[in-house]
Amino acid sequence: MQEYFHYFNRQVMLWGEQKQAELQKRKIAIIGSGGLGSSLAISLGSSGIGHIDLVDFDEVSVHNIHRQIAFKVGDEGRFKAEVAAELVESRCPYVKATPYTIKFDEFAKVSREYDLILDATDNLPSRAQIDIYAKKIGAPWVYGSVEAFNGQVCFIERSGFDAFKITDRKPAGIAAPIVMHIASLQANLALRYLVGESVKKDLLYYLYFNDEGELVTQKFAMPI
Repeated sequence: MQEYFHYFNRQVMLWGEQKQAELQKRKIAIIGSGGLGSSLAISLGSSGIGHIDLVDFDEVSVHNIHRQIAFKVGDEGRFKAEVAAELVESRCPYVKATPYTIKFDEFAKVSREYDLILDATDNLPSRAQIDIYAKKIGAPWVYGSVEAFNGQVCFIERSGFDAFKITDRKPAGIAAPIVMHIASLQANLALRYLVGESVKKDLLYYLYFNDEGELVTQKFAMPI
């Protein structure tokens, strides 16, 4: 056990051995292994969460690699969830990562137990399905989305996804750093929640750069 705590030395300094040991008992699901999912898998997979399920039926394409940091040239054609799971386990021997290379609606047919679900999808209909599934199994979830230089994050517990207009809209384009930035915010909310630190729930954070290049954060209470 001492070797385990030594591995997570900086986190143990932050919240102590007991909370780090509790983190080892947690189980989460990351839905999507692309841009957000890559960053979430790496950051949360490095933190000592005991079990991470990665859900994504898509394969790596060359145009993914610049912003989906779990992948490299040569991974084209492989399932994203499988590549990400291998990377997570290679970086942290204390984490079990299980890939599910199926669509979410198929995954959701089975009721599983999770402490938290993280949204790393790229469309609103899928997020609406995640909200339904999370409510069914009684787990909170963390919403995240990116477009251009903008992003949104929300820890959803009591609120629902009805506040969003459900359309299958593709983003105009995405800058790689904003993907990692939004995933980092999602991961921080997740870790705080999983170790028992306070988290502001059902509050939407909207981050964007204004015309002068200033990063602005707006907050909106989600309807409950």
